[in-house]
Amino acid sequence: MQNTTFPQSLKKGDKIAIISPAGSVEIPQLDKTLELIKSKGYEPILGENLYTKYQNGYSYAGTEKQRINDINWALNDSEISAVWASRGGYGCQHLVQHLNLKEFKKNPKWYIGYSDNTVIQSYLLKKGFASIHGQTIKTSSFGVTEESYELIFDILKGKKLNYKIESNPNNRVGEASGMLVGGNLALVYALLGTQYSFDFTDKILFIEDIGENFYALDRMIMSLELSGVFKKIKGLIIGGMTNMGRETENIEYEESFDSFSYQLIADRVSKYDFLTAFGFPNGHIFDNRPLIIGSNVTMKVGNDVKITF
Repeated sequence: MQNTTFPQSLKKGDKIAIISPAGSVEIPQLDKTLELIKSKGYEPILGENLYTKYQNGYSYAGTEKQRINDINWALNDSEISAVWASRGGYGCQHLVQHLNLKEFKKNPKWYIGYSDNTVIQSYLLKKGFASIHGQTIKTSSFGVTEESYELIFDILKGKKLNYKIESNPNNRVGEASGMLVGGNLALVYALLGTQYSFDFTDKILFIEDIGENFYALDRMIMSLELSGVFKKIKGLIIGGMTNMGRETENIEYEESFDSFSYQLIADRVSKYDFLTAFGFPNGHIFDNRPLIIGSNVTMKVGNDVKITF
């Protein structure tokens, strides 16, 4: 089994770099979480291009060069103890070929984010480093549960995660252990066949997504099947599936755990015998509780679901 390096716990006064590796953000969108970071005793250090805007078919947080410079600064600066992405969106795929971990390897630090940041987290795990798949800085501007952030600070302080959630009719019961990989399904799918894709052998795979047509969701799940992913994994955890299909046709469009999406996935994986746990609170949803990519986890699926790190 691959050995994963976990960053050291943070202490009061430590500096957290705030960067925008993908989409652009507005100043008011980050203010609430930046104040929260300060209230926890940490010092947010803003990347040079945190609020930069560059239009090129999409509103990026700067040119590729600007975003590459910011992430490499954050990862390698010896005074920085963690790196927290302002948001996802699109753009992290531009960066992976240019990431520099020379100093990072001497002083590993937590990388925090989700959505498009799955690309960075897959890269880090390929290099042997764990990361936090959890809230970005921007997310608090439109409302999330307090636990979504508090649990991230718990991880930064070195606390272990243990989750217990309700059972779902689509679950497949049993117990399995393995390293947790995955994140946003669209990016897991986009990395298939590249050198930056996750190694799925004997792993527990987590997926979540937002805003996909049902046929696109099916296409991505089919690609995982055709790539042999489902023959390799030991367990599948499915998080938020929200804003799926067409808003005018899907009465569950605003729900966190869209039932048709869940049924579609359950049907596609029914031929396999790995454990499945639907309804985990992580993703583009109000209750987005962090997961540690690269951590060994045990999932027990029965009358309820327990996931321990």
